[in-house]
This record gives sequence, C-alpha cells and structure tokens, in this order.
Amino acid sequence: MAVASAGVGLAAGAAVSLAAQRPTLSALRTRVELLEQAAQTQHQTNFAYQQRQHWELLSKAMDDPDLAEVLDAYNGTVPPRKQRQFLFANALYTNALCYYRMGNITRDEFFGFARSMLQNPVFREYWYATRPHRATLIDTSDEAKLGRMVDDLLAQLEEADGDEWWVVGEPPGE
Repeated sequence: MAVASAGVGLAAGAAVSLAAQRPTLSALRTRVELLEQAAQTQHQTNFAYQQRQHWELLSKAMDDPDLAEVLDAYNGTVPPRKQRQFLFANALYTNALCYYRMGNITRDEFFGFARSMLQNPVFREYWYATRPHRATLIDTSDEAKLGRMVDDLLAQLEEADGDEWWVVGEPPGE
C-alpha cells in the first residue's frame, strides 16, 4: 500500500510540475513561431535586395558596351546591340522568376507572362541562345522547372496557329 501511495504521490507531483510548466512551454512555442516569421521576412528582404542588385548590374551592362563584354556568354557571336537586348530580356525573365519565388505571382501567372514574352522575336532568340545556360541548372530548382515549362510552351507555340497564341498551352496549375 505504501508503494501505491508513493506512486500516486509521484504521479500527482509530476502532473503539478507539468501544469506549472505549461505557460512556459506555450511562451517558448510562441517565441519560436515569431523567430521563424522574422527569419522568413529577412529571407524575403535579402531576396528583394539581391534582385535589385541584379537589376543594377544588368542596367550598367546595358548602358556601357565595355561592361556588357564582361557578360558576353555567347563567345562573341552576338552583336553588342543584340547582347544589350538579351540582357534586358534576362532582366525581365529574372524579375518574373523572382516574383514567382517571392509568392507575388502564381505559377499560372508566370506561365501567362512567359506565353506573352514568347511572342517577341528578340525574347525567343534570347531563349534559344541561353538554352545551354539553363542546361546547367539543378533539375529540381524552381528556375530549372520553370525553364522547362517555358521550353515546352515555346515548342507548343511553334506548332500552333500564331493567330491565337493566348490560348496555346495548358497553364500548369499550382
């Protein structure tokens, strides 16, 4: 009987101790959630800053042919004027990619943007010229997946009647 009494006493003590710790655990859980939110906000801020830096670098290269030479990934086969156009096409595409990654547009909206941009011959030429660059991406990255989606869309657009380009391709869904 004494053992049973001791066991009940021990269980009661543990229950009281757990009840006393409940507010502390709740406060810790709340603090962890706030820290996770702060980390996500900081990540988004860093991402937006990096996007701004990317734009500034591309802008300098578009404005200065000497700087554009540094970004010549086409082995001198693209004339300077065309290269500046490609840099701008890259900036437009990268901007949409970042908007998608930040959650500002859906995958379907990204698809619509790509379908529209692929109507421009310079953007198509840029897309073809940068195919080897996209081949180096990690297959599971957002950029690689979206690049393959745009590749598929381009193939469908080339097979379709050009008069109704806005209905070509099936939006991917989320």
